[in-house]
Amino acid sequence: MRHFLSLTEAGADGIAAMLADALDRKAARAGWPKGRVDADAPLAGHVLAMVFEKNSTRTRFSFDGAMRQLGGEVIISDSSQMQLGRGETVADTARVLSGYCDAIMLRTDDHAKLLEMAEYATVPVINGLTDASHPCQIMADLLTIVEAGKPLPGLKVAWLGDGNNVLASIVEAASLMHFDVVAACPQGFQPDEEAIGRSSGRARVVASPHEAVEGADVVVTDTWISMGQAHADTKLAALTPYQVDAALMALAKPDAKFLHCLPAHRGEEVSAEVIDGPQSLIWAEAENRLHAQKSVLRWCFGQI
Repeated sequence: MRHFLSLTEAGADGIAAMLADALDRKAARAGWPKGRVDADAPLAGHVLAMVFEKNSTRTRFSFDGAMRQLGGEVIISDSSQMQLGRGETVADTARVLSGYCDAIMLRTDDHAKLLEMAEYATVPVINGLTDASHPCQIMADLLTIVEAGKPLPGLKVAWLGDGNNVLASIVEAASLMHFDVVAACPQGFQPDEEAIGRSSGRARVVASPHEAVEGADVVVTDTWISMGQAHADTKLAALTPYQVDAALMALAKPDAKFLHCLPAHRGEEVSAEVIDGPQSLIWAEAENRLHAQKSVLRWCFGQI
């Protein structure tokens, strides 16, 4: 049984195989309606449980669409509609859902809940987001980068802003796929030092946005204020110098690409001229959540 809790579970070979599968399946569907099932329907008869403790647009729609295209079905609920929201333990929920479904996707706040779900489930568990990581998003990002014609080994990725869960998974990917990450983060909003230390020298943190972006192949940022975060004014003040605008983007390579996992706040973490400009790949990146997650699901079921 394969859980997809982080990128490390799959390893470099697994990630490469999933990316290749996603590219092939996406190409094979060109021009098809979104609801048409893939020709081989590899997950026919399978059911995915999707449990949301945090709001979602891309994760919810992309996983639902992914299972439908693979020939499977989904059951979706948020914690307020389940006994999980009334005090039932994650362990007991994992046992129950394992009897109804063939896999579980959990999107939650506390990473410990994901680990508990995986410990007690008897079916694969997929990390749809926690406060510690967001591996499904990074699979889509890697797919978007490769699709744009940029090989991963030797790439320079610049991160601007908060040292959050998305950055943690980018750093993890850098170690596995042999590219470099330079993260510009202000004091008080830097990533976990242990995570940077586990990057095999592939990631470092700097204070200067210019240093991070100079010569970068890919520039990435994320919303500064996540769901439920307090002290927004203080955080915004600290992060304002890290906005990705046209002047900053000009320091990257001429063919550099811009990524953002969305939702975006134009005028905060990124200017409108960048996110809506010719270097931005955000819409392909968003769509690629679906294609990448199809391959994650197939990997979990041992088909890749």
